[in-house]
Amino acid sequence: MPRITEFTLFATDLPFRKPFKHAAAVRATSDSLFLKCTTDTGAVGFGECLPRDYVSGESRAETFKLLKEAILPHLLGREFAGLDELKDFLANCDGKAPPDWVSPKRPQTAAWCAVDLALLDVFGKAEKQRVWLNDMRHWPARLRYSPVISSDAGLKKLLLIRLLRFPQVKIKVEKGRAATQTRRVRRVLGKGCGLRVDANMAWTAEEALTELPALASLGVTSCEQPVAASDLPGLARLVRESRVGIMVDESLNDRDSLDRLIRDKACTAVNVRISKCGGLVASHQRCREALAAGLTVQIGCQVGESSLLSAAHLTLVTAVTEVTYAEGCFGRLLLGEDPAEPVLQFRPGGKPPAVPVHPGLGVTVEEEILKRYAGEICTLR
Repeated sequence: MPRITEFTLFATDLPFRKPFKHAAAVRATSDSLFLKCTTDTGAVGFGECLPRDYVSGESRAETFKLLKEAILPHLLGREFAGLDELKDFLANCDGKAPPDWVSPKRPQTAAWCAVDLALLDVFGKAEKQRVWLNDMRHWPARLRYSPVISSDAGLKKLLLIRLLRFPQVKIKVEKGRAATQTRRVRRVLGKGCGLRVDANMAWTAEEALTELPALASLGVTSCEQPVAASDLPGLARLVRESRVGIMVDESLNDRDSLDRLIRDKACTAVNVRISKCGGLVASHQRCREALAAGLTVQIGCQVGESSLLSAAHLTLVTAVTEVTYAEGCFGRLLLGEDPAEPVLQFRPGGKPPAVPVHPGLGVTVEEEILKRYAGEICTLR
């Protein structure tokens, strides 16, 4: 029975090829945490998360400390008979550490994502099995990845998206410029391309109701997180009064937040991102709960994910299958250097890369790349 003997944390800033801008932040690096897990059998696995204050209430420094001091010491020496026992443990945790380790009220879903992925990866490799969430192993036939257009995207990028015939795109819009930005994108991409927008909490409900009619007239079908994450009454009002679908992102990170959104009828769609929702197992549960409530599901990503998280993303989509939109697998389209191999990057038209078939999550992480861009490293034995 494999036993966990060591963890290493890496606070790593993978450089972007070009800065990415939206209403909530401008980023030139990934601001990531990677977690290496080793067992007494010699198996090595990796997890990854991208903590964001404005998404799950977690900074990278706080997440690093939480893992180092409150979570990982409880897992050192832990044994799991195999993947099935591990999945049961992760399902019971439901995206957070056990409550006698960390208070459930403390923001921690990004931290637990790193744990979830590292444990799945290492025990999958120990058993020489690929991590699957169910028996479904095929990408939904018509689903395509959507490129995400930064608020300062140039004409060259828009023309390339049109040339590569992406069926859907998402636009990061800014306060006071949403209609202008969207009109420009529509003009370049043409009428056949589906458009969604992401406001990243830029508006009040009143402002959103002023902005959304113009966006609807341009063919926008969905607006992601138009108001503050905590403004459920505002979201519910937009659901009632707007012709555009209302998707939540920052409002959703755990079971309780999804339950509130469903109870208050505060959205028509959810953006489930593995890094903010407590890992692969919990994200699968959130997708199933959202679908059962009649909500549209988008499986998204954090800006700056490596191909390690992309491998988990592919696993989640193939397990859920009833996915309307997918965002992720940017690989070296965004990152200057991706520490995971194979690099998982969507193809022209948004076609997905092949789902990895190797043990664990299916990729190999180059530790030297993590060290090269790491600002802090900590090993626990």
